[in-house]
Amino acid sequence: MAASSILTARSGDKLDLMLWRDLGLGPEHLTRVMDANPGLADLGEILPLGTVVTVPTIASPQITPTRPLIQLWS
Repeated sequence: MAASSILTARSGDKLDLMLWRDLGLGPEHLTRVMDANPGLADLGEILPLGTVVTVPTIASPQITPTRPLIQLWS
């Protein structure tokens, strides 16, 4: 994700569902999103329809280099 994103809650949305569905982010990102949106926790587990959530820039995970497959017998 290159820049911060703005998400809008649909009917019956929970924060973790929105992050997963719209951005592919897991539960490890919930704390950063909650910190970027003061008062969001006060709205309850199910967000009201139309709630705007700002998702801060999150660095993409480091990609580990792959090693070539070595076969002893071909």
